[in-house]
Amino acid sequence: MEINGIAHIQITAGRYEIAREFYRRLLPFLGLKQVMDDASGYYCVGGRTGVLISPPADEHQGERFNQRRVGLHHVCFRARSREDVDEAYRFLKDLDAAIVRAPQEDGWAPGYYSILFEDPDGVRLEINFVPGRGVFATPDQAVALVPPRPATRPSKPG
Repeated sequence: MEINGIAHIQITAGRYEIAREFYRRLLPFLGLKQVMDDASGYYCVGGRTGVLISPPADEHQGERFNQRRVGLHHVCFRARSREDVDEAYRFLKDLDAAIVRAPQEDGWAPGYYSILFEDPDGVRLEINFVPGRGVFATPDQAVALVPPRPATRPSKPG
């Protein structure tokens, strides 16, 4: 068996109304189309995946995401070009998103180019572009060890 991508991702937002407004702008910008928006969540589909933003249980209202807890680390959307990543950076600045780091190349694969940012609850999001066959174009067809980046504090663009 070989999977055909990820069907959907569901993110539970601690501050649902604030997160919903953020994703109501971000997801259509990424080419996803709204298919649901009601008390149970905001759901968009496109690019062979779906993203659902849902409200938390009452006891978790207002909580923020912790990237180092067990579970999800971050979500990465794949762009079709470097220019798309750069365009997303400009859009995210206009959206007043917390930018963790501006677009840059990393060693995960030849030409790996990405931006890292957070939603209003601190959920880490990435948009990347990898040209060609990516890591499968390397002689070992394996990811080369990438030294950890220095910890950065998310900041709003100024």
